[in-house]
Amino acid sequence: MSWWRPSHVGFAVRCKLADIGQGARLFGRMLALWREVLRRPALVRDQVHFLGNHSLSIIALSGLFVGFVLALQGYNVLQLYGSESSLGLMVTLSLVRELGPVVAALLFAGRAGTSLTAEIGLMRAGEQLSAMEMMAVDPVRRILAPRFWGGVIAMPVLAAVFCAVGVIGGWLVGVVLIGVDAGAFWGQMQAGVDLFKDVGNGVVKSVVFGVAVTFIAVLQGYVAKPTPEGVARATTRTVVMASLTVLALDFVLTALMFSL
Repeated sequence: MSWWRPSHVGFAVRCKLADIGQGARLFGRMLALWREVLRRPALVRDQVHFLGNHSLSIIALSGLFVGFVLALQGYNVLQLYGSESSLGLMVTLSLVRELGPVVAALLFAGRAGTSLTAEIGLMRAGEQLSAMEMMAVDPVRRILAPRFWGGVIAMPVLAAVFCAVGVIGGWLVGVVLIGVDAGAFWGQMQAGVDLFKDVGNGVVKSVVFGVAVTFIAVLQGYVAKPTPEGVARATTRTVVMASLTVLALDFVLTALMFSL
């Protein structure tokens, strides 16, 4: 097979390394521009509204149904051991430690990440980014950095909303529908959830996921080919890469947090 020549393999490896280097340089630039972004807070505010508020409905609705399912499944397991009063603790720990940050990040990638990639990719296809460069306007400073930091800010807030609505959903099913004692539901939850170990770890996860998902979305839109097919492929790559990255990072972060 002619395509399996060593020269072709070497060329493919060099191209991948060049792509990784370009992504690393872009990531470093956006991190270094945090002071510039703070000087123009209106740009970040608009992106937080675009990414956060427009994703709020799907995040809240998904959190409600996840809370429903957790309460039903948890009650069926806990009643085997006579521990129905621990239902609130189980639902809250499942949401705060794991499901809240992970599911919210996956939904964020599917809703906000694709919007970012498509928006920036269409700017590339319409030569708006090239026009900005011709006018001595840095597109990374004006377009990419505000969107990146807006996503980093919006993601933890959305994860918190997901967890809060999920706990309410668990209360509705466990207390209102099934009949678990309300005092035991809230009391076990308040006594068993640690602010720094449980809630803090969830916040750290949501921030890391926000950085990863938003950067992948911005990068894929920035390097997309300036054609309709190129923008469509970049949007698909955003969902696939962001989802796999979130799941991989979740394993790494969970292993690190439980080992400390």
